[in-house]
Amino acid sequence: MKINEKNLCAFAVSATPIDKEGYLNKRGEVNKNFQRRYFVLKGNLLFYFDKKGDKEPVGVIILEGCSIELAEDDAQFSFKIDFHGTNNRSYILGAESQESMEQWMKALACAGYDYMKLMVAELQRQLDDVEETPMPISSPQPVGSPVPPPRTRHNPFNRPENNPHQRSHSLRSTGSAASRLGENRLSDNNAASSSSSKITITFRELHNSYGRPILKDYNYWKYEQKEKSDTTENLISF
Repeated sequence: MKINEKNLCAFAVSATPIDKEGYLNKRGEVNKNFQRRYFVLKGNLLFYFDKKGDKEPVGVIILEGCSIELAEDDAQFSFKIDFHGTNNRSYILGAESQESMEQWMKALACAGYDYMKLMVAELQRQLDDVEETPMPISSPQPVGSPVPPPRTRHNPFNRPENNPHQRSHSLRSTGSAASRLGENRLSDNNAASSSSSKITITFRELHNSYGRPILKDYNYWKYEQKEKSDTTENLISF
């Protein structure tokens, strides 16, 4: 594959979003010692610099057709980018901690096109399952409004103890009203519980049930507009 080096260098230091960046230890090809490099991940391109802030990268690794695995190396917190096929190179990198190593391995494993393709296929499958599942619709539950107790008129100049019979009658009437109110609430709750069974209906049926009255009103409105226009034309001609 032919690569334009100038475009890659310009892209490496451009203001495009960076997925992950930081220092890693990279094992050299000739010298097997680890060298400290500054890595910048943008999409499926992993650039590495001598140090942070350099204008040009030292190299780039294209994260396609490879796997991210733990390295069988004596160095601690090391992992490798292993490309499939014969005579392909493997890059061995080392992090500073276990947490940093796990973060880098996860970011590099999710950077390739194959991973994005799998994610898109999984999201499409979930979307198809949601569209095929009928929506459960529960019927509205009537809420009974509380009935206020009846007001009784009385003379404010009469003391309550002067007319004990009237007070007992008021208490009895209030108690009977409260009992009637409790019975009404109980009957409303029973009606609400019996009518709250869930009805399974598809989106198409729901759309048709709500769309018919709207279409009917729209046709009636068009008919009235036509009648008005015909009447106006007759008056003008007269």
